[in-house]
Amino acid sequence: MLEWQLDALLEAGIDDIGIVTGYKREMLAKWAFNEFHNPHWAQTNMLSSLACAEEWLKEGPCIVSYSDIFYDPSAIQALMECDAPIAITYDPRWLELWRKRFEDPLSDAETFRLNADSTLAEIGDKASTTDEIEGQYMGLLRFTPEGWGEVELIRTSVTSDVCDKMHMTGMLQRVIVAARMPITALPFEGEWGEVDTPDDLAVYQDLQGGSL
Repeated sequence: MLEWQLDALLEAGIDDIGIVTGYKREMLAKWAFNEFHNPHWAQTNMLSSLACAEEWLKEGPCIVSYSDIFYDPSAIQALMECDAPIAITYDPRWLELWRKRFEDPLSDAETFRLNADSTLAEIGDKASTTDEIEGQYMGLLRFTPEGWGEVELIRTSVTSDVCDKMHMTGMLQRVIVAARMPITALPFEGEWGEVDTPDDLAVYQDLQGGSL
C-alpha cells in the first residue's frame, strides 16, 4: 500500500514525504520517509497522530493521505491545484464500488452531503439511506497552514479526552458546524480504493483486470 502511494505521490510531483508512525514503526525503517512518531498511538486516534506532524502542517500546504488507500496521481494533482484552506476528494460513484465490497453498502458508509457551491455540508454520521450519501470521502485531503490552524483551534476547545479520541471525519464535521471556514469537496472518478481486507484487494484486482 505504501509503495502504491509513494508511486502516486512521486508521479504527481511530490518528493518531500513524511509518515506518522506508531505500532511497529521499525517495519517502516526501510523507506526514506521523514518520520513523525506518535508514542501514544495506542491511546489516541487519527487527529492526534496527524498533529505529530504539525511542524509541516504549520509551515506550508500539505497533502494528507490515510495509509489504507491507493489512488491515481490525478487525485493528488487535483488537491495541489486547489487553493482552499481545507480540501478533500470524494467519489461520486461510490455506490457501485461499495456494492462490490459489502453485502450491505450502508454497513460501511457515512453521510456525505454537499452545498450548492461544492463545499461540504455534512460528513461522518450513520447513514440510513443512500440518499444521504452524495459521495464517498476517500481519506485524501489537503490543509494549508490556515486550514490546519482551524483544526488546532477546535482541538484546543475540547477536553483532552475528546481530543485524543477524535477522528478525521468527526473533525471535518466540527469545522462545518463552527462555520468559520468552508471545506472544498473535489469529485474524483479515477482509480482509487480503500483496502480493509484481502477480499477488498480481490475486488479491485477484478475491476482492473488483475493489474493490482
